[in-house]
Amino acid sequence: MQFRNIILSATLALATSVTLAQTGTRDTVRYNHYAGTSLWSLRNLFPNGGDFYELDYGHRLSKKEFLVARAITWKYDAPLGIPFGSPDLGSDSVKYPGYVRAWGLGAGYQHFIYRRLFAAAYATGFIQNFYGTGKGKVQSGFQLFLQAKVGYRFNFFRGKVYFDPAISFNYWPVNTSFPAAFAQKEKDWPDYFLFEPHFNFGINF
Repeated sequence: MQFRNIILSATLALATSVTLAQTGTRDTVRYNHYAGTSLWSLRNLFPNGGDFYELDYGHRLSKKEFLVARAITWKYDAPLGIPFGSPDLGSDSVKYPGYVRAWGLGAGYQHFIYRRLFAAAYATGFIQNFYGTGKGKVQSGFQLFLQAKVGYRFNFFRGKVYFDPAISFNYWPVNTSFPAAFAQKEKDWPDYFLFEPHFNFGINF
């Protein structure tokens, strides 16, 4: 139910941003930096929230290009490759005997293709700590998380605030040191995830 509320909030925010964007400036280069986060981070304000935090910083390289730095941490308890629509998504049968806490730093490149339509690519390295049920930390591993994203930027409040709905394609070619019981759950699922929705927002400065 909380997840549905977040989706509804995102939809309303997108509709509002379309309206407000009409009053903003039109694709004029006014700011060289931006800082933002993900709407999914707001789930942490609710009981049993997502335990996901993201912070992005973008530095303008040219009129259409940004270099992006990001810091992310999340906690997950099932394989990341379970696709949308799978009957196993959210099922106890696919959950690890514990959970993973990942801490990552990454860099990316964002290019505005036409007006506010953009494509971006990111590479994030995660240190992953594996925790067993009732056992504390078991061991640590490393994950290289690659992401290709396509989205559209809405600027409003005279370009000071942005909202980026987007879709990404994720792939993690390096995923090391899984405990045996975790790896048993992991082996049935791919090392990629298609069509992940994103709703990022922040400020331009």
